[in-house]
Amino acid sequence: MNRYLFIILSLFSMATFAAENAENPFFSTYDTPYGAPPFDQIQVEHYMPAFQEGMKRQDKEIEGIASNAAAPTFENTVVALDLSGELLRNVSLVFFSLTESETNDKMNAIAEEITPVLSEHQDNIYLNAKLFSRVKLLHEKKASLNLTREQERLLDDYYKKFVRSGASLNAVDQIRLREINKELSLLTLKFSDNVLNENNSFRLVIDNKADLAGLPQSVIDAAAETAKNAGLAGQWMFTLHIPSIIPFLQYADNRDLREKMYKAYINKGDNDDKNDNKAIVNKLVNYRIERAKLLGYPNHAAYVLDENMAKTPETVMTFLEGIWTRGLAQAKKEVSDMQEMIKAEGKDIKLEAWDWWYYSEKVRMARFNIDESEMKPYFKLENVRQGAFTVANKLYGIQFKKVNNVPVYHPDVEVFEVLDADGSYLGLFYSDYFPRPGKRSGAWMGNFGESYVRNGKEIRPFVYNVGNFTKPTVDAPSLLNEDEVKTLFHEFGHALHGLLTKCNYISLSGTNVHRDFVELPSQIMENWAMHPEVLKLYARHYQTGEIIPDSLIEKIKKAGTFNQGFMTTELVAAALLDMDWHTQTEKQDFDVRAFESANMDSIGLIDEIVPRYRSTFFNHIFSGDYSAGYYAYLWAEVLDADAFEAFVEKGIFDKTTATSFRKNILERGNSEDPMVLYRRFRGANPNPEALLKRRGL
Repeated sequence: MNRYLFIILSLFSMATFAAENAENPFFSTYDTPYGAPPFDQIQVEHYMPAFQEGMKRQDKEIEGIASNAAAPTFENTVVALDLSGELLRNVSLVFFSLTESETNDKMNAIAEEITPVLSEHQDNIYLNAKLFSRVKLLHEKKASLNLTREQERLLDDYYKKFVRSGASLNAVDQIRLREINKELSLLTLKFSDNVLNENNSFRLVIDNKADLAGLPQSVIDAAAETAKNAGLAGQWMFTLHIPSIIPFLQYADNRDLREKMYKAYINKGDNDDKNDNKAIVNKLVNYRIERAKLLGYPNHAAYVLDENMAKTPETVMTFLEGIWTRGLAQAKKEVSDMQEMIKAEGKDIKLEAWDWWYYSEKVRMARFNIDESEMKPYFKLENVRQGAFTVANKLYGIQFKKVNNVPVYHPDVEVFEVLDADGSYLGLFYSDYFPRPGKRSGAWMGNFGESYVRNGKEIRPFVYNVGNFTKPTVDAPSLLNEDEVKTLFHEFGHALHGLLTKCNYISLSGTNVHRDFVELPSQIMENWAMHPEVLKLYARHYQTGEIIPDSLIEKIKKAGTFNQGFMTTELVAAALLDMDWHTQTEKQDFDVRAFESANMDSIGLIDEIVPRYRSTFFNHIFSGDYSAGYYAYLWAEVLDADAFEAFVEKGIFDKTTATSFRKNILERGNSEDPMVLYRRFRGANPNPEALLKRRGL
């Protein structure tokens, strides 16, 4: 082709691309306050072109790095790789955040189409032989590169990522690995979609007021509001969302309806219908076994844990079994207490799993003269959130200022500018707390934008918290129960980890840390949530403004370890189920129900308790990042219980201790080995007894 004609055609192509995508907000720097995502401009049709162009641009960047004629250096190879794919990163962070919190059929269709393509794109990077050879060469001579600890960590992590992604495999095995990765990406997506569909499809509609017996008026009002919104005015509707089902199980006198609700919840994804997840679980487990073996590991757990603090499945199992025996023994005592309560009521029934919340609430009331309806008026959501802000301010000096000029993706979302003690900008914090059909269940933290340094400029993050808390009604604001209060503080701890990070590189910043370390910043925040000194700062009656009385605080304190046998047992049971799935070494046709039942029998789980998540709706391990990692919540609880003792020893708002925690944990991301960071803060390894002490075990 004539050189000048080629130039003309190229310019024409560029002009055409610019014209076609002039309205796509992803293709230019966000023209919004703080450079935040322009949710008011983003349309569904913008995602696919942005994904395609983002991959195209990153492919060009990767080819430039891999084919660079200059000798590999840390800057021209590792840093360039870390910074590559800016457009793809921007669209991915927004799109996949919204598929979790505000999805619809069109978004789901895009996700199904783009997910395997993104998997292939990722494989193209980490199976690029020329790129790997540059990284490998740098890794081999890293001792002579005069790198900082953070730079050495980044180089190590990229080298391991290439190896763990199959860069050292032969061509045939790499082809098979690509096939497995594509299948896994689609299966995890389908699993999550099925669970969301199950959550949205079940409705318990009550038209007989007598069936509401036992329920607090606030729960009844919320159910009436839910029914009205569904076009069922004059009736009451309960769903599988936690703010609906848990109060129903706690208070509803109608045992048959409690059983119906409970079974609908624990059988999600296990109803032999279009949303059934058993075949997906089977395929996921088998593909993970095959991938692990391709990469030289005996099982998926060994593959995952090689990059975690625990390192081996044996370490995790020993850790869990040590907690299991104590938790189960306590749970059996709790069963006995509730059976005595049933007997005292003159009923001749055996306690069943759907009775646990109901009778444990009765035992708690009898033993401590306290129930959740007494506490909830003091826990207005906005006050609880302000309580979390106040704790962060007293610990780290940071401030949260609500802003109304930043675009949001749903009217429920609120945005806050976060400033450091010296007034410098730290980032934006988004909160999105109420359930809706397009949002998956649970609570989580994420980013719309990461933190890092580019060309000497510090880029600050956009962090969000998502929850499914009790919604406000016509007559009352959102009033949280104790568990919801702790959950809000928990996710806010993750947000602080993301907001306070001071790392130079995207891959190491914020919450991009080992799975069994990432829960330390979140779980330690729970310690402040119900602390008497903190309750006095934020817990005010939503009607009178009265500060929570000392008498109620004392009741809350005394009941602090109540029902911990149940809480510990259901959590450890789920963690053990996760480990059992992922320590399998041979592919087979798993009968999911039989496998799960055999696993629970082998550990001696009592009939009155079901694992916190059954296999068919265990999103953490089959669609999230916690496969062979659900134990991390307990592992991190050892860290957080021990770490909080440092605050207790010197005062829960001690500035020196808080500054040390910020500098050594919250700001450091994955810049060093997590145990090194922890010891630098605490001065010693964590004491495992701290967890057992906290749980009253």
